[in-house]
Amino acid sequence: MNAELRSILDKHGRLGVPATGLDEAADLFRFGLDSIGIVNVMLAVESEFDVEFPDALLTRQTFSSIASITRVVRQLQSAPV
Repeated sequence: MNAELRSILDKHGRLGVPATGLDEAADLFRFGLDSIGIVNVMLAVESEFDVEFPDALLTRQTFSSIASITRVVRQLQSAPV
């Protein structure tokens, strides 16, 4: 999942640096992620991992780091349908 998320961030996150070189805990907003980038990343993650972010998870904290996005996606994948 890590490689896929980094690829999504590189393609859709509008970061100023490649996501491949970032630590999982790095603050993505520090590297250029903004509200438009969040929307683009969210849509790409939903498509790639067949999940849907509920409104309650559409927060800055959810998209603050690769680790945070990974954690949320795993929670969504394990949630009952």
